[in-house]
Amino acid sequence: MIVVTRLNGTRFAVNPDILERIHESPDTHLVTLDGAAYVVRESLAEVVELIANYRASVLRRAHDLPAVTGYPLSLVRSPEPEPEPEPEPGTEDGPGTNNHPNGT
Repeated sequence: MIVVTRLNGTRFAVNPDILERIHESPDTHLVTLDGAAYVVRESLAEVVELIANYRASVLRRAHDLPAVTGYPLSLVRSPEPEPEPEPEPGTEDGPGTNNHPNGT
């Protein structure tokens, strides 16, 4: 989360992952993915810097996490299907075969 300041001086935190755009006209507007808009005292450049610092801190914290051992990643495969057994000679029913006991 980044902390920014409303025009009335109150501060609030916003998740930068939900920001769709930031623009100055002349006040800085933060517009979220759902269309909510916030007007803040910080400049566009300051908000962008806050976001860059936030993302860098997330990466730094992730890098500092201890490695998890004992749980190697592997691909889970479906079991191989059993091969069909070969038919015994003379038991195939197909064109040109005659398996009737009396030969007809």
